[in-house]
Amino acid sequence: MVKLLCTHDLTPASDVALRYANKLAERMDASVDVLHVIPARSDEQGRMAAEARIVAAIHAAEAEGRADPLILEGRPLDTIAEASRNGYLLAVIATHGPKGIRQSLLGADILKLVRSLGCPAIVLQENSVMADTLDRIVMPVAGHANISGMLDMVCHLALVNAAEVQIYQLLRPGDSPSDQLLRNKQAMLERLAADGIRHAEVCEPSSTFSIGFAASTAEYAQRNGADCIAIMAEASSEYRHISDAEKEYMLTNPYGIPVLCG
Repeated sequence: MVKLLCTHDLTPASDVALRYANKLAERMDASVDVLHVIPARSDEQGRMAAEARIVAAIHAAEAEGRADPLILEGRPLDTIAEASRNGYLLAVIATHGPKGIRQSLLGADILKLVRSLGCPAIVLQENSVMADTLDRIVMPVAGHANISGMLDMVCHLALVNAAEVQIYQLLRPGDSPSDQLLRNKQAMLERLAADGIRHAEVCEPSSTFSIGFAASTAEYAQRNGADCIAIMAEASSEYRHISDAEKEYMLTNPYGIPVLCG
């Protein structure tokens, strides 16, 4: 049985994540464990109250019969990361935006979390649009040494949803793509073709000066009605010096576009 993990911290953003997870699970014929983390050594009354609130959230999301509460004790980030290693295909997680998740020196909680998970994750925000179908996935070309896990998940989602995948590359004057990036792009196109997935290659000239790629990618995805952006959670060696800021921007993008992280 395919299992999805959806984290829930009793906020409206988590309600959005739960509805999204339920829709995905329906298309995948999957079940959903709705994880809520309570403080260590909580008493039975506190555990029962937390479970009742998650059961109510499942009812509100019309996910009864498909989703079940999972109440665990511990520190939220550590507990979620550990739980994600229990055979889940995908995690669905809400973020509360840059103001709610920033830490002065350690970066954003959501970025630390997705990097620690044992499975890929889709990150949503409270303003994320709940499309009835996942029709278009934008996947920027990455310069990582190994993109196979991310590519596998993109293909899985595309096949389940009959979605189109757009391989996106931002072209800057004077920039020369690395050999690794060009190899990855070719591998992406070949894999999509082999799996019979609708796809397009998009090479967009840069119209403004910027150091990174996140803002241009998110703007392109918004203009073209993308339902999801797929990115690598870890930094590539090519852009390690700006990677965290870029990925934090993408995960909390101003359009609320869901982001798949692998």
